[in-house]
Amino acid sequence: MHFKGRSRSDSSEEVQVRLDRVSKHYGNAAALTDLSLDVRRGEFLTLLGPSGCGKTTTLRLIGGFEVPDQGSVVIGGRDVTNVPPFHRNVNTVFQNYALFPHLTVFENVAYALRVKRLSGTQLRDKVSAMLDRMGLAEKARKYPRELSGGQMQRVALGRALINEPSVLLLDEPLSALDAKLRRAMQLELRRMHSELGLTFVCVTHDQEEALVMSDRIAVLDAGRLAQIGTPQDIFERPSNQFVADFIGGCNFVDAFSCANGDFLLPGCARAQQSEQQEVRRVLLAIRPQSLRLGAAEAGAVFDVAARVSDIVYLGTAVRLVLSLSDGAVLTAETSKDGVDKAGAIPGAMLRVWALKEDVMVFDTARSGHGPH
Repeated sequence: MHFKGRSRSDSSEEVQVRLDRVSKHYGNAAALTDLSLDVRRGEFLTLLGPSGCGKTTTLRLIGGFEVPDQGSVVIGGRDVTNVPPFHRNVNTVFQNYALFPHLTVFENVAYALRVKRLSGTQLRDKVSAMLDRMGLAEKARKYPRELSGGQMQRVALGRALINEPSVLLLDEPLSALDAKLRRAMQLELRRMHSELGLTFVCVTHDQEEALVMSDRIAVLDAGRLAQIGTPQDIFERPSNQFVADFIGGCNFVDAFSCANGDFLLPGCARAQQSEQQEVRRVLLAIRPQSLRLGAAEAGAVFDVAARVSDIVYLGTAVRLVLSLSDGAVLTAETSKDGVDKAGAIPGAMLRVWALKEDVMVFDTARSGHGPH
């Protein structure tokens, strides 16, 4: 099965943007600490993380709106650390679109060309071609106030792309759109990137958005790079507990890892008997979609009894909140048929289990250690 995400070499000619040991402080607060990151030529890289992790600061450093306290920014092989935005071949689409309200759609898109003193037939042809590409030809004489959110987004994209930048920066580009339009624009951005072949660097805090659009995702945590990889790598092989929890959410369970590959919870009889044997304390991470209900099948390595505390209908799935005997809480997601077959009703006792391939194991003795 093919997933979005291309495998490329990391040779210097493949690197479009390089941040080398970059740090940035605002007063005494560290926004970025010793961050090194390569963006490959022609890829769609998304900077992902919670508020305050440093992703927007990273984007602003690439765009030239901020200067690092230390480290360097290189674009297309040229050191631009102290070069202002208008002397970099980089354009930005801002969260609020930043359209000129007194200019028509045509003039908003044409603005950058007029700054370059392009005029006449060449300007009209370039802008008309861009409006056609964006599906905005019929809106050329409209003003931003007469457009929908998706149309304003496309105007902002057209204005950013008209100068043919080597790098397009996208700062939370879909955050102002409703859920349905947001999903449509995710696919539109992905299609546009594929057609144009430009380097896109996008900032978002939305995990699903990052998974849908990106060739690679760089997850930031407190100003540092937690992990970078394809969407599949990040989701299926998170490097640490933070990434596992932030991308898709996980149930975390303290357990004993036994020599035979099984996992036992502290306090159960078998675990107490095993404490004198070859076992070690670990932290299990299991996604809600990977927890199964009912009698465990052969190959199950995690198998516990749980009481159903709550059932939440999500439309495409059903979420179960499950309580273990030690007070721990698990969340499982399954289909309505899965709930009915397991006899899951509030207060019922169920077996909850997972297969080996669905359990990520972190060494609790070393913070941040990756899954085994």
